[in-house]
Amino acid sequence: MSSSAAENASKKITLRSSDGEVFEVEEAVAIESQTIKHMIEDDCADNVIPLPNVTGKILSKVIEYCKRHVDAAASASAAKADDKLASASVTDDDLKAFDADFLAANYLNIKGLLDLTCQTVADMIKGKTPEEIRKTFNIKNDFTPEEEEEVRRENQWAFE
Repeated sequence: MSSSAAENASKKITLRSSDGEVFEVEEAVAIESQTIKHMIEDDCADNVIPLPNVTGKILSKVIEYCKRHVDAAASASAAKADDKLASASVTDDDLKAFDADFLAANYLNIKGLLDLTCQTVADMIKGKTPEEIRKTFNIKNDFTPEEEEEVRRENQWAFE
């Protein structure tokens, strides 16, 4: 481990979620987020870094992902860690959290987590009809039968 990597592993960063929950994490874990990394580099981070767009529940999951990613990178198996996370079974609660996960990954600029979240959703809708997708994500059909027919006619290739 290089000296700067050792420093990152030992230095602690404090993060505060939108609902006031406080997390103390190693700097190496925190800087998986490009947003946090830039705040630290630009000396915008005082004692506590506020994350007004991320709840404690979601931040906890994001930190867990980043820890796994840092640990996997240290053992040169980051891709395997992503594969393991992607292949984990998806529950109804996970479905409800995907939107928040996506928004957090985007806000915190964690490319690996954003890619993983998008790929998971893409895999969930692949090969499904619009009706099945609506059911999976609990989306109300707000098209009239006429509007739906027009969309199907204009995009017939997508329904083949």
